[in-house]
Amino acid sequence: MVELHKIATEQRNPNTMNIDTLSTLDMVNLINREDHRVAEAVGLVTDKIAAAVDVIADRLCQGGRLIYCGAGTSGRLGILDAVECPPTYSTDPEMVQALMAGGYSAIFKAVEGAEDSKELGIQDMKAIGFSSADVLVGIAASGRTPYVLGCMEYAKALGAATISVTCCPGSVLDTFADIGIAPAPGPEVVTGSTRMKSGTAQKMVLNMLSTGAMIRLGKVYGNLMVDVKPSNEKLIRRCVTIVCTAAECDEQTAVTALEACGYRPKIAIVMVLCGVGAEKAQAMLDAAGGRVAKVLEG
Repeated sequence: MVELHKIATEQRNPNTMNIDTLSTLDMVNLINREDHRVAEAVGLVTDKIAAAVDVIADRLCQGGRLIYCGAGTSGRLGILDAVECPPTYSTDPEMVQALMAGGYSAIFKAVEGAEDSKELGIQDMKAIGFSSADVLVGIAASGRTPYVLGCMEYAKALGAATISVTCCPGSVLDTFADIGIAPAPGPEVVTGSTRMKSGTAQKMVLNMLSTGAMIRLGKVYGNLMVDVKPSNEKLIRRCVTIVCTAAECDEQTAVTALEACGYRPKIAIVMVLCGVGAEKAQAMLDAAGGRVAKVLEG
């Protein structure tokens, strides 16, 4: 049996011992005070996060993929981060993926025993054709989930880049990672309920990893998501707003440019600011590595 008392995420929180006797307002205020500790904990490991961002961006630039793997809450957080990349940054769905112990059905309902199998992790890695060109981010609050360890061992054996995201510094998972990211937000409000503070910490880290990598790939200009995919009315409208803001132009100018380039804000911005057509704007961006700022500097 696993000795849970030795695992940081399984410790009992002395601040919440009587949470069941509090008024509802006092209860939620206590939860909120504990949540404040999460950002502080993440702030102590930003050097590791920055190093991981650079590794991920480098692999993606070279045609590799970013693969998340996890079980339970950790796996779902990986899926959440991965599925948001295509609409936000127009990435190919294959570029950022997530593996979940137990597969698709486990997203909605726990699959018994799935997270306890290293072999299942290895099978899932082989099924997506994971290679040394890719980077694997293993997510596990405790840093000991067998499924994730199996994925990490497989990636390590191939010579791929490996990153761990846990809430237990010095965990087993860290030993398989080139970069171990382990914010320590302290014991959970409800003992062992790692969907709470640990999950929030992991979500913050994953936000930084994917967002940071996309910024490094030139998918952000200023703080505007200039590679957004216009897949619905809200995002179509956002494209217009982005071009108006970045190019300091009126809506009609923005719409005309967007219609000429298939509603790709990055190209439309260069078209308006440089006074060129869509084809020329695309060529200028290609020469600048896809970075609007670099085009304008030139």
